[in-house]
Amino acid sequence: MMKILNALKGNKSGASAAEYALIVAVLGGFVVLGATAFGGSLQSAMTQTGTALDAEASTTF
Repeated sequence: MMKILNALKGNKSGASAAEYALIVAVLGGFVVLGATAFGGSLQSAMTQTGTALDAEASTTF
């Protein structure tokens, strides 16, 4: 039993996978934050454009 535990103790292959998973999670968080910020500014721009078009249409006709 001690041989198996010592063999597993020396195995470091899982550490790399955990590090890559952490990097992917952090990058994924940045993508979500960027998309949220961009989506908010895009919604604001579209609302302003729609308001301007409505105002222009109501004064034209």
